[in-house]
Amino acid sequence: MVMPAMGTPTWQEGHVQADGFRIRYVHAGDGPPLVHLHGGGGLTLTPAHDLLARERRVIAFEMPGFGDSPENTRHRSMTDLARTMLGGVSGLDIDGFDLMGTSFGGKTALCAALTAPERVRALVLESPAAIRPEGHERRPQPATPQELVAMLHAHPERVPPRPPSSIEQRAKVAPMVRRLMAPARDAELEAAMPGLQVPVLVVFGTADRLIPPEIGRVYTQLLPSCQLLYVYDAGHAVAADRPEAFAEAVGDFLDRHEGYVVSQRSSVLFP
Repeated sequence: MVMPAMGTPTWQEGHVQADGFRIRYVHAGDGPPLVHLHGGGGLTLTPAHDLLARERRVIAFEMPGFGDSPENTRHRSMTDLARTMLGGVSGLDIDGFDLMGTSFGGKTALCAALTAPERVRALVLESPAAIRPEGHERRPQPATPQELVAMLHAHPERVPPRPPSSIEQRAKVAPMVRRLMAPARDAELEAAMPGLQVPVLVVFGTADRLIPPEIGRVYTQLLPSCQLLYVYDAGHAVAADRPEAFAEAVGDFLDRHEGYVVSQRSSVLFP
């Protein structure tokens, strides 16, 4: 057994029943709860999770259909999935919480906040895929682990090779992801966003090859309490490419909400 490094949280695994699904999650840390909903590649922990778990209780869910769970043919809309995940949080006896979503999970998290704004204290959207350029869903999908790494990261040469199962996993969930992500511009979702009063931080990497970072401006136009942050030299997987920068910004935002724009500490975002 490898012992965790000094200050590195120990992650534990659990399962919770919600809406007829047995949902896996991992958790670490103590303090205010931070719920994370992963991207289309499934649940992956990064060093940013470790850093965030030093000051709060981080709960990272594996959503139905991902990982070793059965294929998810039941959810017909992202709002349906969001309600299930809210049920999963309730199953852990958590009422109010901070919520973070990555890419695919960014849309899930946004829908969850719109569904239960009274429960979400603050919302962090990492490279969110809730709003995408027209035709985005017709982009070719990566055929090899190397292509996947190149799509997600600013410096693929620094990232360890992903196993072949990463491509198999994406193929397994592709029908569900396409179903829940459509359309690229969701008129009903965008019409609801101006009514969300929850503090929101939207984070994009300047080297995102999957979603144009400039689309982050749309979130600031639609959400009344939204901050937009671009992290230099990060790709779509911001937390993986720049974990220290990501965790510092997110932690500061969760502590101070809108007040975080005047940083209390020296920034590591633009070294």
